[in-house]
Amino acid sequence: MAFQLPELGYAYDALAPHIDARTMEIHHSKHHNGYTTKLNGAIAGTDLEGKSIEDILTNLDMSNSGVRNNGGGFYNHSLFWTVMNPNDKGILNGELKETIEAAFGSKEAFMDAFSNAAATQFGSGWAWLCVLPGGKVEVCATPNQDNPLMPGVTCGGTPILGLDVWEHAYYLNYQNRRPDYITAFFNVINWNEVAKRYAAAK
Repeated sequence: MAFQLPELGYAYDALAPHIDARTMEIHHSKHHNGYTTKLNGAIAGTDLEGKSIEDILTNLDMSNSGVRNNGGGFYNHSLFWTVMNPNDKGILNGELKETIEAAFGSKEAFMDAFSNAAATQFGSGWAWLCVLPGGKVEVCATPNQDNPLMPGVTCGGTPILGLDVWEHAYYLNYQNRRPDYITAFFNVINWNEVAKRYAAAK
């Protein structure tokens, strides 16, 4: 079955003022929809058809740019929408909090590391919090629509939190002020979802 554009689960204006409604509408209905359509076209009639997106990316031939770019775009955005939620954000606590504090020293130090990864990613890309084998966590960044599931990409592991730093994710509201957008992101993180992803990945 072809991949489908996932529903957001909240209104386009629900993350305002941190992320504005117009950006969300364009980002979801145009950009993510485009990656979904092009991914389906790239895998149609191949042995990738019918496989999960995780299976496709984990075993990806990195020279297959159509699947790499559009499969990454589909997966990355599907994660991005779920790790933000205005209605049920929760707080960082429990095992995930302990794991982050063990890795970085404090929640604030993690935020600094994540913000730095997002701010220093040259050009378009993503910042990630990943779970490594054994349950430890690590922060990294990837260019374009690459992600840590792909072979040979920066930190490996399973991404449980991701921030899109392509200009289309923030330019209407923040123009070239990427650091302001990164700071705003921390106001909309759905820690309940991140914790659920951590438990499944570790």
